[in-house]
Amino acid sequence: MAVQEKFCFSLLFRMKPIFVLVFLLSRFALAHSILDPNDFLALQSIRKSLQDMPGSSFFKSWDFTSDPCNFSGVYCFGGRVITLNLGDPRASSTGLTGRLHPSIGKLSALTEFTVVPGSIMGHMPQTISDLKYLRFLAISRNYISGEIPPGLGLLRRLETLDLSYNQINGTIPLSIGTLPALANLILSRNHLTGSIPPFFSKTLTRLDLKQNRLDGWLPRLGFPPSLQHLSLSGNQLTGPIGRVIGRLNRLNYLDLSMNQFVGAIPPILFTFPIATLQLQRNQLSGPVQPSGPVRIQTVDLSFNRLSGEISPSFSSVQIPYLNNIPFTGEVPACFVDWILSASIQILYLQHNYLTGIEMNPTVAIPLSASLCLQYNCMVLPVETPCPLKAGLQKTRPTEQCRRRG
Repeated sequence: MAVQEKFCFSLLFRMKPIFVLVFLLSRFALAHSILDPNDFLALQSIRKSLQDMPGSSFFKSWDFTSDPCNFSGVYCFGGRVITLNLGDPRASSTGLTGRLHPSIGKLSALTEFTVVPGSIMGHMPQTISDLKYLRFLAISRNYISGEIPPGLGLLRRLETLDLSYNQINGTIPLSIGTLPALANLILSRNHLTGSIPPFFSKTLTRLDLKQNRLDGWLPRLGFPPSLQHLSLSGNQLTGPIGRVIGRLNRLNYLDLSMNQFVGAIPPILFTFPIATLQLQRNQLSGPVQPSGPVRIQTVDLSFNRLSGEISPSFSSVQIPYLNNIPFTGEVPACFVDWILSASIQILYLQHNYLTGIEMNPTVAIPLSASLCLQYNCMVLPVETPCPLKAGLQKTRPTEQCRRRG
C-alpha cells in the first residue's frame, strides 16, 4: 500500500463518523463523476428540443436513467460537462432537427460545443454568452437564423468560432473583433451585411467571411500580422487593397475574388508565402510587375482592368489565370518553354489584346497542360481546347485591336 493511501486510512480512524461519511462520498463522487444537477437538467432540456433526422441515431444512447457522462457526444470531468458534440460526426449522418435550447448556457463548465450539419433552425441562444470557459464553438451547415449575439464578445477564452453555412443576417458585432484568444473565425455563406470590424487578436490565423453581403473598405489596421488564411470572396467590398494586405506577410492563402476592389496590386504581395492567390473579378487596375519570379502555385488575376504587358515573372506559376484583363504585347518566350515542359499546368490568356506568341505550329502541347489563346489580336499558332465560356471566336475583330493599339 502506498504511503499516501496509508496516511488517508490512518486519518479516517481519527475522524468523527459524520466527517468520515462526507469524505467517502466526495471520493465516490470524484471516482464515478456524478453529474452536477444543473448540467443534468440542461441536457434534458437540450434533448427535448432536438430530434434525430431520419437516418440518424445519435440520441439512442441518451437514456436519462443512466449516467449522462456516457451519452454520445457528452464528455465530463469532475462531475461537469466540459464537451458537448451534438450529432453523429460521420459523413453519412443526416444530422439533427429542432432548435437549440437556451439551457445550453447552464453548462457553465463547457469548453467545447459543436453541432454537426443538419436542419437545426431558429436563433442562436443568447445564453451561449454565459459559457465563460468556452474555447471552441462550431455550429455550421444548419439553418440558424437571426443575428450573431453581441454577447459572444464576453467569451474571452474563445479560440474558434464557426457559424458558416447558415442563414445568419445582420452585421458582425464589434465585440467579436475584441476576442483576445481568437484564432479561427469562419462566418462564410451567410447573409451578413455591413462592414468588416477590426480584429485585435494577436493569434488570429484564419478569417473566412466569403459569400456574404459585406461592403465598405477593409479596416486599415483591422487585420493582425498573424493572419495566414484570408477569404473574403463573393461580397461587395471596395477600396484599395495595398494599404491593408501589404502588411500580412504570413499569408499562405488569399481570396479577394468577386468584389469591387480598385487600384493597383501591390508587388510585395507576390513575395508572400502564398499557395493560392485569387484576385479575379474585381476592378483592379494598372500594370502588374512583380519584383522577381512568382513562386505561388495558383494565381488568378482574370476579369480585372489591369494594363500593360504580361510580366515574365508569372512564367514560374503552375496555374496562372491571366485572361480577360486585358493585357497587350507579345507573350514572353519563357511561357512557351514552361508550357511545353508541362511545368505550367494551365495557362489561360484568352480575351486579351495580345499580339503574338513564338510557338512552332507543329509543336505538341503536353496532355497534362492546358493552353488557351483565343480572342486576341493574333493568328493562333496552334489549335487548343478552351473553356466553353471563352466563346467560339478565335481572334478579336481587327477594329478592336486597332483602337486598342
